[in-house]
Amino acid sequence: MLFSLNECLKDVPKDSGSLILAGRDGIFSGGFDLKTLGSGDVDAIIKMVRLGYKTLLDLYAFPRPVVAAVTGHSVALGIFVTCCADYRIAIDGNYICQANEVRNNMDIPIQIMEIVKARVNKKYFYRAVLHGDPLNMNQAVEAGYIDELVNAEDLMKRALEKAEDLATLGHPFYENTKNVAQADIVKKISDAIF
Repeated sequence: MLFSLNECLKDVPKDSGSLILAGRDGIFSGGFDLKTLGSGDVDAIIKMVRLGYKTLLDLYAFPRPVVAAVTGHSVALGIFVTCCADYRIAIDGNYICQANEVRNNMDIPIQIMEIVKARVNKKYFYRAVLHGDPLNMNQAVEAGYIDELVNAEDLMKRALEKAEDLATLGHPFYENTKNVAQADIVKKISDAIF
């Protein structure tokens, strides 16, 4: 999946339009493949994790607006993909957003922490990140994971409306402004990956 997403990103215009990320019904995105992580195959684990971090960086620093259409649960690496988007619209339903790494005896490395620190409201940071609490969608809006909630049948229509609006932001002005706003975070992530 990570490889396919990276290949798709290569084909997306970088000087016009905007990008929509959407998951499948019921789940926007989960985490890394736990079978690979538990396989003991160090090369496969390193390859998957590095590609995951690179994908997060590419999405976070994408030169055009990125809209996430959060189709359901967003957990583990999935919540960090959500955080990479410039605008996040989710279904107002019985779903959760959760950074569950600490609850699963895993560290949240700098490559991810920098992104989530930039998105999660300070009031929610301990609950959402350090405690790994599952947040319902209303709490996810309060925490800063999600910007807007809509009915399931309106999700893609609203995501397209938002993407079309953000696509009107001029190039290279959007990219330049985003680069200035995120320069410190992008550098920290890049230094930690490469």
